[in-house]
Amino acid sequence: MDPNQNLTENYANPKTCFFHVLFKAAALAFYILSALFFDSFVIIFVVTVVLGALDFWVVKNVSGRILVGLRWWNEINDQGESVWKFECLDQESLARMNKKDSWLFWWTLYLTAAAWIFLGIFSLIRFQADYLLVVGVCLSLSIANIIGFTKCRKDAKKQLQAFASQTIASRVTSTIQSAFSVV
Repeated sequence: MDPNQNLTENYANPKTCFFHVLFKAAALAFYILSALFFDSFVIIFVVTVVLGALDFWVVKNVSGRILVGLRWWNEINDQGESVWKFECLDQESLARMNKKDSWLFWWTLYLTAAAWIFLGIFSLIRFQADYLLVVGVCLSLSIANIIGFTKCRKDAKKQLQAFASQTIASRVTSTIQSAFSVV
């Protein structure tokens, strides 16, 4: 493998990367620019929240799976408790994931939440509680994805460690058995 390959590596999934960024940018841009074109708070609220919801869905169900090999969801069990479910590619497939795709996924996830926080602070300073509601909904969706994918990544690392430990233990056991079978 060429050591300079990481520097010149292209995105493996440019269409997925495009849509991963598109809905985030669309929600933020519409929210910021909407005051120039619309007088109706209802239109601004509905369109911004719909774009934020589309972003949430695309990240959770499409780009997370394709760009970083992770997927999460939350279920309510029979006892009424919330249970997190995680899904990740096998370790070999995860190791082959494109670094630029992964970088774009994680950075845009965090930067979008930071942008919504900034816009929320701006709404507070301007005493616009109604616009703070829009920001709160979109920020909640962004944070839900951050929490879900962070927990999923941690779960994938635990699975990798358990697999490595199991593989090492299995090899040691088979080596010891082979040594005693020779004697």
